[in-house]
Amino acid sequence: MTVAALVLYVVALVVLFGVRSWIQLRRTGSTGFVGTSGTPADAGWWGGVLFAAAMVLGLAGPLLAVAGFVTADPPPAVQFAGLVVALVGFAATLAAQTGMGASWRIGVDPAERTDLVTGGVFAHIRNPIFTAMAAAQAGVVLMVPTWISALALVTLVAAVQLQVRAVEEPYLRSVHGGAYAAYAARAGRFLPGIGRLPVTQGAQR
Repeated sequence: MTVAALVLYVVALVVLFGVRSWIQLRRTGSTGFVGTSGTPADAGWWGGVLFAAAMVLGLAGPLLAVAGFVTADPPPAVQFAGLVVALVGFAATLAAQTGMGASWRIGVDPAERTDLVTGGVFAHIRNPIFTAMAAAQAGVVLMVPTWISALALVTLVAAVQLQVRAVEEPYLRSVHGGAYAAYAARAGRFLPGIGRLPVTQGAQR
């Protein structure tokens, strides 16, 4: 199952970032990759760095297990459950990326103006891509329960929290104003009904 986890993770990275960026480039003329800006004094910078670290650690977990440097031997039922969760998580990530259409980005360019996506799953969750990615990594942890895989999940959650709270939400408030305020008041941050923002907070510029 460790080999399956490694193959699944590599395929997911290629599809979710490589293929998705290529499709975005063909459709819009931009890969959608903005990257990390700022300095170590900015929370958003740390969000980007931690996100990259989470991707590397997520790959390292099953890779080191396959190579025999770490041991991962959970019950088969746990591994199978992890496989299902990981598959669903990665598929949901791709679906949410596709649902964003031309507005999909990796990172935020403050000078750029993209449409506010509020349809489909976004009507209930403001950040379904991050939710699905965390679920997928949790599945990998069940498949390959090593401290490295667990650290990847913790790092990913920390990165997502910083990116959303310190970078994306302020950006969306400044760009979309009242429209984002109304949206954030009815849609949860990562789960339906949880993390909704008061209208006054969402409307701040």
